[in-house]
Amino acid sequence: MDFLDKLNPQQRKAVTAADGPVLVVAGPGSGKTRVLTQRVAYLIANEGVRPWQILAVTFTNKAAKEMDSRVKSMLTDQATDGIMLGTFHSICARILRREADHLPLQSNFVIFDSDDQERIVKSIIKELNLNDKLYRAASLHASISRAKNELFGPDDYPINTYRDEVVKRVYVEYQKRLIASNAVDFDDLLVYTSRLMDENPVVKEKYAQRYKHILVDEFQDTNMAQYSLLKNLASLNRNIFCVGDPDQSVYLFRGADYRNVQRFEQDFPDAQVVLLEENYRSHQNILDAAMGVIDRASNRRKKKLFSDRGAGEKILFHEAYNDYDEAFFVVNTIAELVASKKFEPGECAVMYRTNAMSRLIEEAFLQARLPYRLVGAQRFYGRREVKDMIAFIRLVHNPADEAALGRIINVPPRGIGEKTFATLHFVANQANTTPGEILLDLARGSDSPYYKSFTGRAALPLADFGGMFASWRAAAPTFTVVELFDRIVKDINYKDFIVEDDSEESKDRWDNVLELKRLALEYSQRTMDEFLENIALVADQDTITDANAPTLLTLHAAKGLEFGAVFIVGLDDGIIPHSRSFDEPAQMEEERRLFYVGITRAKDRLYLLRANSRGGRGMSEETYPSRFLDDVPANLLVGKTRTGRPATSFSSSRSSYGSSSTPNSSWTLPAPPKSAPVAMSRFKSGDRVKHASFGEGIVQESKLQDNDEIVVIEFKSVGLKRLAASLAKLEIM
Repeated sequence: MDFLDKLNPQQRKAVTAADGPVLVVAGPGSGKTRVLTQRVAYLIANEGVRPWQILAVTFTNKAAKEMDSRVKSMLTDQATDGIMLGTFHSICARILRREADHLPLQSNFVIFDSDDQERIVKSIIKELNLNDKLYRAASLHASISRAKNELFGPDDYPINTYRDEVVKRVYVEYQKRLIASNAVDFDDLLVYTSRLMDENPVVKEKYAQRYKHILVDEFQDTNMAQYSLLKNLASLNRNIFCVGDPDQSVYLFRGADYRNVQRFEQDFPDAQVVLLEENYRSHQNILDAAMGVIDRASNRRKKKLFSDRGAGEKILFHEAYNDYDEAFFVVNTIAELVASKKFEPGECAVMYRTNAMSRLIEEAFLQARLPYRLVGAQRFYGRREVKDMIAFIRLVHNPADEAALGRIINVPPRGIGEKTFATLHFVANQANTTPGEILLDLARGSDSPYYKSFTGRAALPLADFGGMFASWRAAAPTFTVVELFDRIVKDINYKDFIVEDDSEESKDRWDNVLELKRLALEYSQRTMDEFLENIALVADQDTITDANAPTLLTLHAAKGLEFGAVFIVGLDDGIIPHSRSFDEPAQMEEERRLFYVGITRAKDRLYLLRANSRGGRGMSEETYPSRFLDDVPANLLVGKTRTGRPATSFSSSRSSYGSSSTPNSSWTLPAPPKSAPVAMSRFKSGDRVKHASFGEGIVQESKLQDNDEIVVIEFKSVGLKRLAASLAKLEIM
């Protein structure tokens, strides 16, 4: 066990902890992956635990592969054979396929991706004659997802408002559609597995007995369904080893609940708690800045991060004239860092609050003729041609896959329009079967009893496509994934459809198809289930390449990564923290944690940037510095504001922003304009209104606050906006 000698005292305490529940509160850069992997190796090599008795779960395929590689580097392949190591979703998928007899599904169920899910919700909205402007598919699906994360099924969805009633109606139909398609969404993987354990004591005991040791990475990002599942799995042996940090919980919008750390301590009062506070990533100045920000958070376990890397350089604060200047400052500074050989391009990262903020930064890189990597935007698996080919394979694998059929039934165009597709659905409903099964039967042409249900003009293309579909189904059992792939591409003449001309765009599309084929080649000895499952579970971070170029990514996508030089842009109130968090204390706390996560990604250099004004639809709006900047110790900052005053004098005296002020500050910002008092609400949910700049919109919510009426409006042009009625000059239509 030589590897134990390389651990610091706290890491060693965690790795060698006795049986029973263990909570490791691991600060950023404190070696949590090392602790997790060495805990696995220690259990096998020192405690005599069999590898198949160990379950280790994390959140991304990239993290799972890293853990697997590290464990195997310490032990022989034979010693690690049988460890159940993977993401929550992939492990749940494996369990559900084994236990499909207990589910309303068959074992070859497919996993619908985000587009599939939203497409189904859109069709339900249309069938229920709902106003798709007032009830957007993405919003309704988000509500359904949150309900699933909290383990609320369609029948027990809580109703407090009329919108809740609408969500419930859509939720009920949505779940019926999934089951009819023999499909699950990402949330179902967790919910079905959790309920399987709750409702089937025999199944629960089977897995609780098998997995004597359960290890959990990024525990602070678990939701209620995941926590319930972990409790069930640990119910017998109670050997659950959780590593996480509530200060890095930033996925509330995905259902993550940092309070699960508190629940763990309540449910396992005898748990050993180990703090990992020594940071191996960052210089001390960066850590002190991070501590200044996070120490202002409420209801948290205090930690003191420390590093033996020395103080390092101070943090550079830069206030640009506008958002264009902000972007060019970032690109020019990165160019200087690279030219002076202080950093490689790939060691630099630009982080922002929302994906939309990448546009100006991308333009600045393009103007400078410098390459960059964009994370989380147009992912490989989100490209049209890639999704088309995956949909074809999914449909062959599972003819009940309604979402896949809807995507490709007329790709390439074969004369099957919306009216014909609607008739196909109607015929399937009348026959109590699926559209896919009707198509397979139509392969027989006029011999099919369904042929006369369609006009001659519609029946022929349906029968032709049904014939191809039936031939693929017949060949699938003996074909590898790549053989089926090639057969489909040839039969539908997909290359001619994709490569429309000699343009680079057409070539790129075909290259994407070939890249997907290369991936299929890796599954020549594996099943179709595994191929489709792994594609469906790919995360944004798994798509990051090794190209030596600066990385552009959101603060959410940055968690778990590290870079030599980090630029955090958009440090304006309303951006960081986001304006949507102003009225929600829990969301404001998460915004603070998000800023903390961004700071702690930096190893050597940290740049904090804001713009005095930002453009929008031809206008420029003055901005105010983020309230979180007040919490960065002034003695750690260097640089100048747009006025030329040093950043060390930075402080905000705006009491409405809830921050302490420095009495002797030489730079005091003007207070934002005060709202005029209002006597009563003018607006209500559903009102159609008009704004001078944003155009027409529909009121989603309205409430009185601080002597003003705060109105949340969904605009056609710019999406959701939160406005003060006294300033917005809204016109009721």
